[in-house]
Parts: sequence; structure tokens; C-alpha cells
Amino acid sequence: MNTLVAQERKDFKRSTLKSLRNDGGIPGIVYGRKIDTKSIFIKNKELRNVIKDVGRNGIISLNVDGKSEDVILRSYQNNPVTKDILHVDFLQVDNHTEIDTSVSVILKGTSSGEKVGGVVKQFLHELNITAKVNDLPDSIEIDITNFEIGHTVQIADIKKEYSNCTFKHEDEEAIMMVDYVKVITEDEEDAKVEAPTV
Repeated sequence: MNTLVAQERKDFKRSTLKSLRNDGGIPGIVYGRKIDTKSIFIKNKELRNVIKDVGRNGIISLNVDGKSEDVILRSYQNNPVTKDILHVDFLQVDNHTEIDTSVSVILKGTSSGEKVGGVVKQFLHELNITAKVNDLPDSIEIDITNFEIGHTVQIADIKKEYSNCTFKHEDEEAIMMVDYVKVITEDEEDAKVEAPTV
């Protein structure tokens, strides 16, 4: 398990916070049903390295002043311009903790339909799920290599593979499909050009 070292933050002056961020630190909190909420700070670089290793929903051993807790990164705030992480929230978890979260949908491969002129349309790029922390997938992967034109994947189609997850979607909701490419004829193109304006 990846370890992330943190220190408890007790000075909440704005000048101290600015100095902390200038030194590569990120303020945050850690909370949970079995621990008292603490304000902390961690190193930006160390956080990014840990997330790279464990993924967005991975379990992290957070060491706060020598005491470790298993946590997940619950949420974070970004600077909208620089994309720097401004604040993080960690949730203390155990094997029985269920989490509501969203996971990315990744389509793998090139479909057979695309090779004959079709186009892949992805309707859902993230799925909302509930699962125990040890069962949380970092992403939902769908191999589309053998999909012909007209093939559609719905929520119901992935439930067996991800049976430890509860999906917050209707079974018939479409995730993606391999669609036909509409060919615009010369007559249709002319009709668009000559269409009267109101």
C-alpha cells in the first residue's frame, strides 16, 4: 500500500496558507466515522505520485504525525486556470466501508465497425457507482475490438463483470454504440445551402 506523509495544520492564518502553497504544500482535511476530523497539509509532488500509483479511488496509508490511517481521496479542488490542486479531502475507510463515487469509462481497441466506415459514439464517459473500497475499480474498461456497426453496450451488459459494484443508472441506459456514418448526398447539400432564412 502506498504511504503519504502529512502533518497536522494548526495555524490557519491566510499568510501561513499562502506560504504553505508557495513551498509546494496542499492543505486538506481527513475525516471518518472512527476518527476526529483533522486539518492537515501534504506535499503536492508526493500526492501526485501516490495518485499515479494507486489511481483515483485507490486506498492510501495516510501518516499524520506518525499515526497511519487507511484513506481514499474523497475530493479535491483545482485552480481553474493553473489546474494546481488547492485543497484535498481524505476519507478514513476500512474493508466494510461503502463509497459512492464516479469512475471513468475507457473504450479499448478499434472496433470492426470503424474499419468499414462506422463511427464510435460514447454517451457516458463516467458512471456513478457504489462499492466497498476494496472493490472500487479505477475505471470501467470496455473492449470494443470485435464490435460491428450497430453494436450497443448498455449498463446491463457490464453488470456481470463488475458484479461487486452497484450502478446508479438504468439497465437500458446506453454507454456507447458503433453507428453508421450518414453520407450527405449532393441533393441534401444543395438543399442546406438553398434553405431560406427567416
